[in-house]
Amino acid sequence: MSNNHLNYLRREHARLDAEIQREERQVRPDEVLIARLKKLKLAVKDQMAAECVDLPDSRFG
Repeated sequence: MSNNHLNYLRREHARLDAEIQREERQVRPDEVLIARLKKLKLAVKDQMAAECVDLPDSRFG
């Protein structure tokens, strides 16, 4: 995998985090949606970790 893909994953992770926060601020947050977004965010984080194994000089947050 490439640095471009890792950068995409970082952006996607941040986007999912922002969407989770936005939904949590709602008067009636959709708990099912939040759970789904958190699972997606975790999957992206796992992909980032796998990518960092391929690119040992890379870091992610």
